[in-house]
Amino acid sequence: MESNVIPDSIRPQRLQPGIGFGSGPTGTLRSSLRPGVTVPIAPLLPSPASLAASSGPPPPPPPLQLHSLYGGVGAGLGAGASGHCNPGNPAVLKEAVEAVVRSFAKHTQGYGRVNVVEALQEFWQMKLTRGADLRNGALVVYEMVPSNSPPYVCYVSLPGGSCFGSFQFCPTKAEARRSAAKIALMNSVFNEHPSRRITDDFIEKSVSEALASFNGNREEADNPNTGIGAFRFMLESNKGKSMLEFQELMTVFQLLHWNGSLKAMRERQCSRQEVLAHYSHRALDDDMRTQMAADWVNREQSVAGTIAQELASTERELEDARLAGRELRFYKEKKDILMLAVGQLSAANSATLPSH
Repeated sequence: MESNVIPDSIRPQRLQPGIGFGSGPTGTLRSSLRPGVTVPIAPLLPSPASLAASSGPPPPPPPLQLHSLYGGVGAGLGAGASGHCNPGNPAVLKEAVEAVVRSFAKHTQGYGRVNVVEALQEFWQMKLTRGADLRNGALVVYEMVPSNSPPYVCYVSLPGGSCFGSFQFCPTKAEARRSAAKIALMNSVFNEHPSRRITDDFIEKSVSEALASFNGNREEADNPNTGIGAFRFMLESNKGKSMLEFQELMTVFQLLHWNGSLKAMRERQCSRQEVLAHYSHRALDDDMRTQMAADWVNREQSVAGTIAQELASTERELEDARLAGRELRFYKEKKDILMLAVGQLSAANSATLPSH
């Protein structure tokens, strides 16, 4: 893909309906905290990796993945799992997935082959009936990547928003669907283990590691206006939640960081604590996506090829993460926002064409 050309084959994708922010009077905290920006991208605070950034605009850190906070395979596995999930050792990932699926089948349906697609849906339906807080119900949603020939790729979105994808070479669409269901079921099952909950011990360990990594001191950890203090504030605000639930929240801040919105909010005199408190209770919705897409349209109009270059990079990240069996929502949302920007740009260009 040329870096300065948006291919004609790119088409905007329909995004899931959201709740919407609503609007407030100019100058209020709510209006200051809206994600739209008109300034260049620069990082502020999506993860501990950016908390010790200098006042200058350093290169953005890699997006926060929970497996960077503890050992394990993939984004949803426990610390006891062996190996790390990456494209270099797909056999380890495949073996781990199959082991979890076999164990799940043994304890829920007896011995024999398990229909992983049905099992995944039943798992989340069971969570809902047992009182899980699933705002949009227990429906598991599959999305096939359009293709007329193998390998076929399928994504699956869990009720909380987490996303996984087929991680093997899939010669059929049905196999791609099963592959996505397997990795999602594995993460769903592991996420129920008590070790996957954010506890006081986990918070202390994570904050201590952040302090050690960036040569911080305990006073910083106790001050919510510092980067590490804000990180601690987020963890404590989510005490008792699972790792997948926390990752879903972090996806919002990852996207705000990627889009440059966090820096813009700081320039509007919003404190870190205000931003964290505000967005900790906001679902990722169409209003947020549309504003971020508009920012990328502005960047494209300033520097032609910006969207195509970012889209190519995002697609590579998404592919690598999918093959590694990692949680994908951050990468997938980035792609959807960029595709939405392509649609906005096409609409704007069509509106300016002379009529015949």
